[in-house]
Amino acid sequence: MTSIIILSDSAFETASRIKQVTGGSIEGLATRCSRADTTFDDTRTHMQTRFRAGEPVIAVMAAGAIIRLLAPLLADKQKEPPVLAVAEDGSSVVPLLGGHHGANDLAEQVAAGLVAHAAITTAGDLRFGIALDNPPEGWTLANPENAKNVMAALLSGDEVRLQGRYINGARWLMESRLPLDDDGECVISTSETVRDHAPLELVYYPRRHVLGVGCERGAEPSEVIGLVKQALADHSLPPACIAAVASIDLKADEVAIHAVAEHLGVPAIFFDAARLEQETPRLANPSDVVFAEVGCHGVAEGAALAATGDDGLLVQQKKKSKRATVAIARAQEILDMNDIGKARGKLFVVGIGPGQEGWRSPEVTRMIGASTDLVGYTLYLDLIAPVSEGKVRHDFDLGKEEDRVRHAMELAGEGKDVALVCSGDAGIYAMATLVFELLADGGLSDQARRIGIEVSPGISALQAAAARAGAPLGHDFCTISLSDLLTPWESIKMRVKAAAEGDFVIAFYNPVSKRRRTQLAHAREVLLNHRPADTPVILATNLGREGELVRVVPLSELKVDDVDMLTVVIVGSSDTKTVKTGDGKTWVYTPRGYSAKEGTGINT
Repeated sequence: MTSIIILSDSAFETASRIKQVTGGSIEGLATRCSRADTTFDDTRTHMQTRFRAGEPVIAVMAAGAIIRLLAPLLADKQKEPPVLAVAEDGSSVVPLLGGHHGANDLAEQVAAGLVAHAAITTAGDLRFGIALDNPPEGWTLANPENAKNVMAALLSGDEVRLQGRYINGARWLMESRLPLDDDGECVISTSETVRDHAPLELVYYPRRHVLGVGCERGAEPSEVIGLVKQALADHSLPPACIAAVASIDLKADEVAIHAVAEHLGVPAIFFDAARLEQETPRLANPSDVVFAEVGCHGVAEGAALAATGDDGLLVQQKKKSKRATVAIARAQEILDMNDIGKARGKLFVVGIGPGQEGWRSPEVTRMIGASTDLVGYTLYLDLIAPVSEGKVRHDFDLGKEEDRVRHAMELAGEGKDVALVCSGDAGIYAMATLVFELLADGGLSDQARRIGIEVSPGISALQAAAARAGAPLGHDFCTISLSDLLTPWESIKMRVKAAAEGDFVIAFYNPVSKRRRTQLAHAREVLLNHRPADTPVILATNLGREGELVRVVPLSELKVDDVDMLTVVIVGSSDTKTVKTGDGKTWVYTPRGYSAKEGTGINT
């Protein structure tokens, strides 16, 4: 996701125009920006975090300031994301970093939207209209280490000759301003064969081959990767010529297939049995055994052919190892894998914290940015609206938890990347557990059972409440939900009694509702039998959101009417104390005994 960074409200209008062109999020310095989508407290930390995450950064600020902020991180230009500096009035756009990784193109895009000047300074782009070390999608430079010398020679006046049987398909070369000559000292070649190259030669591989893979359930990745290497070596075919790994959808969750795709750095795509069966007339080795097993006469050959289209040719017939098969097909043109087959869908189960952007982890923000669809309770989706523009929202009411999770998993089963959005931490009284319950209990489609799942932690309400009040969780603690919708009241009573007897600090979730007015009162009375009446109790409401209120009251004065469903209640142990600072604020803490421990080297 693109981060558009501003340091004052005066840059907001320019940032808004940039956002219309690029999407992304306007992120502003909290002390000086009131109109940004999200805010941050420290510019250096925020910008370096975005840079480390590999996200494009467009900063509406002075170029020199950006350079100083990011200078400590500059090490490998091959891995740097695009970084643009934009004048506050929108008159100039300067790509500072990542020029050959999208920054120049992004600068041109932003400049067009602002009707501004893109200050492209990369010599090759300026003179020849091309970045030789950054070929377009579908092409791979085999020897990037030669790019610098070749470009230097061309800038010094040398000419270049184009060669290779696939050169006519390289329109980006033919349409550039390169100084072409059949006798040029420099050479640009297109090839689909592993070979040596001259010092002033660049070799580009077109990605128009697809590797079809079939394997037994649980096959070792090393076996399948070894078989793939053999097949490629048999044809002297560079791995960079492979556009995708393809298989049957029954294998969408097969570890070995995804290991092959990761090894080659390409997507894994899948077809259903009916689609693969359509390729039977073109198979070199149709198998009735395979048909009886999975519903088509060939997986490896069929998937490779299906992915390369009606004009695709089988260049490597089915090759076997003990538990796997591979085949290779070649398309007539460069392949765009975005609309071919179906990728394995992903479910990101994310906890966005109590609500404010500063309490949301960079990993969660990345997952939201990588998603096509967002599923969640409407309030939670509203809280991340500034960083979810362009995503398809699927809003659910409270009380529809199973419907919410099932819908998210089925969407992922269709090949979409879905963020299931929870408040706090997704695994604490939230939806992560239900995801795995549904996997265990059944009732999902086969496709939904094969999705990829990633769970990301978030700051829980009890952590946020504790931080606002001090350090009440400094020693042993537990959490108890007082809602009896899913847990019998007798079980809740037993847990409250046990926690009271164990002298735990207790964080109560779901303390009251409109119809539940007695559970918290019961818990208070039980606790008063086991700890002092003046035990500190923290009442934290609307944490991280408008209307936030944090209060500290003695246990004996805890009133049900002071609490609602948006309040977390933390009751201290018999050791929990309070201390008042010079500004009049009362802090709550539970000592662990550090001050009484002699010596050094305390393990925390």
